[in-house]
Amino acid sequence: MEDIKTLFERNKALLNGHFLLSSGLHSDAYFQSALILQYPNIAQELGSRLAALIKDSGIKIETAVSPALGGLIIGQETAKALGARALFAERAEGKMTLRRGFKISEGERILIVEDVITTGLSTREAIDCVNGFGGNVLAVSCLVDRSQGSGKALFDIPKFSLLSLEVKTYSPQECPMCKNGSEPIKPGSRK
Repeated sequence: MEDIKTLFERNKALLNGHFLLSSGLHSDAYFQSALILQYPNIAQELGSRLAALIKDSGIKIETAVSPALGGLIIGQETAKALGARALFAERAEGKMTLRRGFKISEGERILIVEDVITTGLSTREAIDCVNGFGGNVLAVSCLVDRSQGSGKALFDIPKFSLLSLEVKTYSPQECPMCKNGSEPIKPGSRK
């Protein structure tokens, strides 16, 4: 499998422009994972690679939980490679929760699976959701960890990624692209 960044570039999934991220921050780069994960063979390979990181760490997982919508496909593929269940958390009335009859047992060993982590907000919301149901979140994983240098996406549990890099983000008030008159576009899933 080729380098993850090259894979994003080759599939035109690493976008350049002016973007409003789901965190509310602005950036000149956006990782559109859906453009890669639309290919089942690639999604399966990426899920297997994330699962290998977890297996190599010695962490034993029973269930993968992904924040909807971005983490759904990679969560399913990672869970399959781990021999685990795959659930997803989604927002209801502005709060991340389990719906559709999903249940987590007290102490169940959970892995949170994301596509891209920037500030870690969705990841933290998924962790809080799982904790609220009595689950035991043991690790976080993602395809791309773009939080490097921000210090915002730090967790008290291990974090695994296939690509880790720093991509500049700006508050709307400090965004140089906004100051130059550019309007951001919002390609993400959070409303």
